[in-house]
Amino acid sequence: MHPGIHAASTPDKPAYVMASTGASISYADLNDDSCRGAQFFRALGLEAGDVIAIFMENNAEYFKICWAAHRAGLYYTCISSYLTADEVEYIVGDCEAKVFITSDAKADVATELALRMPTVEMKLMVGGTVGGYAAWEQTIEAYPATPLADETEGRDMLYSSGTTGRPKGIKSPLTGEPFGTPNPSFHAITTQLYGCNEDTIYLSPAPLYHAAPLRFCMGMQRLGATVVVMERFDPEGALSLIDAYDVTHSQWVPTMFVRMLKLPEEVRAKFDLSSLRVAIHAAAPCPVQVKEQMIEWWGPVIYEYYAGTEGNGLCAIRSDEWLNHKGSVGKAMVGEVHIVGEDGEEVPTGEAGTIYFSGGSEFEYHNDPERTAESRNGKGWSTLGDVGYLDEEGYLYLTDRKAYMIISGGVNIYPQEIENLLVTHPKVMDAAVIGVPNDEFGEEVKGVVQAVDVSSHGPELESELIEFCRSHLSHVKCPRSIDFEGELPRHANGKLYKRLIKDRYWGDHTSRIV
Repeated sequence: MHPGIHAASTPDKPAYVMASTGASISYADLNDDSCRGAQFFRALGLEAGDVIAIFMENNAEYFKICWAAHRAGLYYTCISSYLTADEVEYIVGDCEAKVFITSDAKADVATELALRMPTVEMKLMVGGTVGGYAAWEQTIEAYPATPLADETEGRDMLYSSGTTGRPKGIKSPLTGEPFGTPNPSFHAITTQLYGCNEDTIYLSPAPLYHAAPLRFCMGMQRLGATVVVMERFDPEGALSLIDAYDVTHSQWVPTMFVRMLKLPEEVRAKFDLSSLRVAIHAAAPCPVQVKEQMIEWWGPVIYEYYAGTEGNGLCAIRSDEWLNHKGSVGKAMVGEVHIVGEDGEEVPTGEAGTIYFSGGSEFEYHNDPERTAESRNGKGWSTLGDVGYLDEEGYLYLTDRKAYMIISGGVNIYPQEIENLLVTHPKVMDAAVIGVPNDEFGEEVKGVVQAVDVSSHGPELESELIEFCRSHLSHVKCPRSIDFEGELPRHANGKLYKRLIKDRYWGDHTSRIV
């Protein structure tokens, strides 16, 4: 199962379409150029297990490069296109990439990096060139569009978003299996749970350097489906694409739901969304009220899963299940869930603790044995650092990340609950809740809010939002103050950079939040 199979049977079928331009890349084109790229990598001397780094925005060459590395048995580290030169330099050095591929859209950063990547043997650029970089398209044209004789399965090695510190490389072992051998768990989920096949039209509105968009899009191309790639998410644009392409499957993060729900009703009503059979969401917690509204609007096509880039386990839930277990992220489908207390023992049903998985895939944090060890317990179970609990039927509920917990006067407060409430207010577009220094209580709760109308920022809205929280939550959980931002530092994959917000308030103070 790989693009070459579909290139042979349906060569002209679009493997993917770029949303903003309508450019369509056929399976024949994807297969030929990925074969050329693989031949080029091998000619450079790259062998199975070596690493290339990709630093680009969503563009038409992205999948060709990933499949070229994949079929050559390489690791490919896809780097956020929003990072600075210093941040990219760290990741490229840490993953020990031998090839670095960027784009003309990132020429400014690429120029800064040209002499700062000692492990890199070859630097290439898509869509143009600057000093020190060869043109990707012209370079691979010199190589044959035939498969390597020793094709084996490669895989991504992605870096965490760095929401709580330095990003860490998440590395799973190569299987050594022949190219075209899918991950059995992932294949079962996409085909059996979500019903994906060669007739699927899959909308991907998120950056391809993030794990879920990258893996799901490439998973769709294994099946012979067509992927519609948004270069950048736009709420009305996403709805128009579902209508225009008769999209059957899609994947979102909750902030996208919030932005679509806040569109005027007359805009939302313009588009025919009846083709949509499965709308998956993940990556960040979804407020209950937001999900209720989405199911009411789109119908019972909303599916959720909880997992991490680490691939150590996965829970999933359908709309009909969720309506009977509101707030749950589902039951374990890959691995087994364990809720563990501070003493290292499993806690009773209904009690919150750190979420561990057993029986999932193996992984390590590249070049960081200490973090790898910290992610395991004595039983060999692994954790992503999230806190939650199980109900009597085995459904998992997330409480928050352990690192984000606020301790105020000895009381544990989880910001997620407050954030979920704040974004339901009609005047709020986005919200973060953090602990800030308090001489008496150690920490106090502060909200940081992005309003729908920036001109409304001020004391009057602050008072309105604090009272809104107090009318729904225990006063101890409610923000004692709210500051306003034009835009919160949210990663394009939906995750919030709380560290960047927290650092503004703590200065020389210390906190258990990292």
